[in-house]
Amino acid sequence: MKKTVNILVILALFSFLLAGCGSKSNESTANEPATKTEETSNATTGALEPENELIVAGNGATVEQLMKDEIFKLFNEKYPDVKLTYVSGVSTEIVAKVKAQKASPQIDVTIVEGGEQEAGRKEGLWEPLTEDDIPNMSKVAKELAVKENSGIAVNFTPMGISYNAALVSEKGLPVPASWNDLTKPEIKGNITLTEISSNFGRSATIMLAYANGGSENNMDPGFEKLKTIASYMPTFAKSSAQLQQNLQNKTAAYTAWTMARSIVQKDAGLELEFVIPEEGANLVSNVATIVKDAKHPNAAKLFVDFLLTDEVQKLYGTKLYYNPATDVQLPAEIAEVLNFDRSKVVQFDLEVVGKSTSEWIDRFNREIAPEVGK
Repeated sequence: MKKTVNILVILALFSFLLAGCGSKSNESTANEPATKTEETSNATTGALEPENELIVAGNGATVEQLMKDEIFKLFNEKYPDVKLTYVSGVSTEIVAKVKAQKASPQIDVTIVEGGEQEAGRKEGLWEPLTEDDIPNMSKVAKELAVKENSGIAVNFTPMGISYNAALVSEKGLPVPASWNDLTKPEIKGNITLTEISSNFGRSATIMLAYANGGSENNMDPGFEKLKTIASYMPTFAKSSAQLQQNLQNKTAAYTAWTMARSIVQKDAGLELEFVIPEEGANLVSNVATIVKDAKHPNAAKLFVDFLLTDEVQKLYGTKLYYNPATDVQLPAEIAEVLNFDRSKVVQFDLEVVGKSTSEWIDRFNREIAPEVGK
């Protein structure tokens, strides 16, 4: 089995996260004076006059809910004259939409997964970001840096397998420990996965490749295993919301998605457990970008900078269970929940992923989709 793990990067990221999540006091900092970075951010962004509208695109389900119910409202407390609109969809669709609108952008800011962000960078879709425009960029871990500063990571979470512990026990099904466990015959009729156009399905396929001697550079083993899984399901889910529904109505006991999604559903009463398989898993970073030639550039800069404030970073951690991208203080119980074995992280070559995704989608439609339900 081929496994590519950048130990230095992981150790550095681990140290950063320990510092941010576990070593600080949990007392409220609401009344403490602003940090030097926050003062600089306020002074710099305060000089920008936002336009009266901003269109943001990102993932749906719980991510959309948090954005509309809390983050937008907090932003409007600072900038009440900015009309905010949210366009939801999977990251691949969002990047495709931005590309189609390149001559006349209809979206100002996107928040998409790292692989899709890289694909968009190759297409020249994003404005380069600087600390002059986004002062809070200086607070983001260097290990989360985005190529050519074409975006900025706002949070991240590990991929893995989630399973309904009660349902697995009731049906006598295996507790997953390997990506290959998803191909066991007894899993048939008990699994739901997204299409490879979604990061969840794509990451699972790449890890199936790793678990069988391949990688993002050799996806044949992953596609071979995915054929088996396809035959176990009536259909592939189109979105995370569909995965969520399939787990909630107990038509499926297993899925591949992120730790953050799993914990949110567990909080909602679903008996989900999350495991990073023995072969490892990738980190999914959510990256904010400003669309090139966006119609509302000032509002976009202010909004991206706002996503990196302690207030919003804490919301990502406490409400959606995403690991913050900055060195922000979290409650001890949340920091404990967000802890995971960093030694199992597999570093994908996002340039390869971004370049290859459209080819993988075509291959999925040719080779995998016809195997569904067989």
